[in-house]
Amino acid sequence: MKPKLVEPAPPLAQIESDLDALLRDGKPIRRDFGNGNRLHMDRPLPFLCVHVGSHQDAAFHAASANASYLIATDIGLAREAARLVVRRLRDHCGAFLMLDIGELAEDRFLTEDVPFLPPFEIALACGDTAAEKAALKRFATAASAREAKYRTPRVDELNPTTRAEARLLDDLGDAACLTVRFAPIYRVPGTKRVYPELHDLVVANMVDSALQAVSAFLKASRLEQPATHRSLGRRAYIDAVVRADRAIDNVASTFDFLLAVTPINAEPAWLEFQAGAFERVPVLLYRPLEFEVAGQKRKLYSVSLDHLEDPLLTTLLSQKQQELDLQLSMLAARETPRFVELGRALYGSVEPSLAARARTILERLPPVASAARQTGLGADAVAAAARDMIAGYRAAYPDFDASVEIRGDLPAGLLVSRNRLLVSRDTNLPPERLTALLSHEIGVHLLTYFNGDAQGLAIFRNGLAGYEGMQEGLAVLAEYLVGGMTAARLRLIAARVIACQAMLEGATFEETFRILHRDFGLDDRGAFNVVLRVYRGGGLAKDAIYLRGMVQVLDHLKDGGSLTPFWIGKISAAHFGAIQELNARGLLRAPRLEPAFLSSDAARPRLKKAMAGIDPIDMVET
Repeated sequence: MKPKLVEPAPPLAQIESDLDALLRDGKPIRRDFGNGNRLHMDRPLPFLCVHVGSHQDAAFHAASANASYLIATDIGLAREAARLVVRRLRDHCGAFLMLDIGELAEDRFLTEDVPFLPPFEIALACGDTAAEKAALKRFATAASAREAKYRTPRVDELNPTTRAEARLLDDLGDAACLTVRFAPIYRVPGTKRVYPELHDLVVANMVDSALQAVSAFLKASRLEQPATHRSLGRRAYIDAVVRADRAIDNVASTFDFLLAVTPINAEPAWLEFQAGAFERVPVLLYRPLEFEVAGQKRKLYSVSLDHLEDPLLTTLLSQKQQELDLQLSMLAARETPRFVELGRALYGSVEPSLAARARTILERLPPVASAARQTGLGADAVAAAARDMIAGYRAAYPDFDASVEIRGDLPAGLLVSRNRLLVSRDTNLPPERLTALLSHEIGVHLLTYFNGDAQGLAIFRNGLAGYEGMQEGLAVLAEYLVGGMTAARLRLIAARVIACQAMLEGATFEETFRILHRDFGLDDRGAFNVVLRVYRGGGLAKDAIYLRGMVQVLDHLKDGGSLTPFWIGKISAAHFGAIQELNARGLLRAPRLEPAFLSSDAARPRLKKAMAGIDPIDMVET
């Protein structure tokens, strides 16, 4: 006998089974039916975004960016599947809104008197209930308030012809429905090409407006509104996001940018510079790269970000991709004039206001006597204290798996590389600076690495693009909160800004040394250490971010901002809104750890003072 073939379950039967699992067990639905048909629901939600038609248009991406969507190439399947979802979820949620999202056939010029950048059309329709009308009104208001860049939207009702094409509205019976059609303004006229940036802006506008419409619908239905409409967004990473994040992390983990641009012969270089009466630039030596830059760039841009179904995460990963590309370009250009300009692109120039603030600090705080360079704590003592502090964090969070290494190929001081704290063999640290420095490196840099590692995506432990300024600002704040902000330390941070400005304006190594030593009173070894950091690799503009980040943190506190979001992982001030949205959507966990120094009796009055508003120079305690 021939084996009996088992017929596959029809799509509606599969959907019915999936909905049972969703409502009974909270199991997400991601059901593909072939031919591009898909139902996705990451949790029971009171809405479903539906798109019928092409997978190549912005409406497809606007629908599939939501936590609950149905993509169908066939109107019949869309109708039956939508009815089934509406019936089950309306009973479960108390009310349910269908959003039928599509595009108009063409981009019509709505006015004759605007030769450039005429408004573009968004057409809406809904049923007769008060809740549906509230959803339409909110969508119209939200969409009209957001410029799509180059073109502003104008919202009208669907015309009779288009309404006849939008059949879901009339096919769903008594189901609440909002139909959205928008002009394809992102397409290059007369071609199949698109303007990518404009496409992404249109998608973001449609997604945000749709979620606002759902929120208004729930309010009009007398159901509980979400705290923010953004909390109706995705609460799970799809596999494509996880794969892209992992692939970008694989590239990032092949190199440590700062180690690669840090000289391995700092002490011999100092002796050479000193022997030459501070007039000849010392020879600086660097670690050879253990990878091919071009090869890593190919890997980096082989990571596709086209199907992540989440505009915000796509943006964050794309920005990180570009930052890594720039870092790789800099490593390829070490010790060449291009290195400086690439560094300017990565870290920015020194703005006049920041330079003026740095000069004020150096002029108002007296130079530190050279006696401060007496013998202090060596590498072994610092490493032992670091291991003790790490053990305290590990006791609270066992996954705080940090290591401490003493290295002979680093300038004096400490450096964090991913989950490692590197201590230079030449370290000579004043005892009163120990707690401050360890709070800086362990309490901020390592803590945010491990908190970020717990978020589910590596980008939060490696750092969102441009995160370093805020990280260093928080780390310097930590030094102040534990009582370790000395005049010498603040002068050093200010001197780095002056050195960066001089370097970017074309001053030589020895000229910048003279500016710091003769004009601002740094002792010869201190001035050399600053200049060495700024001219490493060929000229690195990074060191201006310490003072800049400190000012950003103090302004944030003065404006009533909380520090808690910054412990989630390595983020920048520019990403504060993105972090708030991801929090609202439930995609981020609360920090596993907060810095130990925040709970100390010594830190509380200083934090209160900072929240009231202070200048960096007020952080110095006499």
